Amino acid sequence: MEREGAGTRPPRTAPGTRSTLLYARPGIIVTVDRFTAGRTSYQVTDLTHLRTTRGPHDRIAVRAVVVTTSMLGGVGLLLGFTGGLHRLTAGAYLILGAVFLLPAALAMVGDRWRPPPYELWGWYRGAEVLLFSADDERQFGQVTRALLRAREVNRYGGWVDPLASAEPWRPNR
Repeated sequence: MEREGAGTRPPRTAPGTRSTLLYARPGIIVTVDRFTAGRTSYQVTDLTHLRTTRGPHDRIAVRAVVVTTSMLGGVGLLLGFTGGLHRLTAGAYLILGAVFLLPAALAMVGDRWRPPPYELWGWYRGAEVLLFSADDERQFGQVTRALLRAREVNRYGGWVDPLASAEPWRPNR
């Protein structure tokens, strides 16, 4: 049985450091001060202009679509120049039209089976770099949110949100 609040853990401090740990999985560590993905580590204060995108499509799926399109185009040209299109029946035209939709179907299936990876890009010391890439949307979202939280902590100078910690104005009576 799961305890109440077991899914949300407060930020921890990494052993031997004063930095608060925001996210930790094998190969990925996000603290208030550093972002580490694989062997590359970045100072959070040096990261700017963060943006998320989708990576390139799977190479095998792209090649399958290109090859299928070129083959079908060649068959269409061959039928057109030889006069074979005049001798086709209405059913053959329907089948030919369905076959010409094959590249689009291959592209959709390829994107379903091997979707483009999620990528986190940012500027680090004057150069745009790929900070993190993942196929798993959930993990990508967690890492991105942890990094944004770390940037906010550094921007505000601590965990206290200035607006939330301000006392509401009350008139003197």
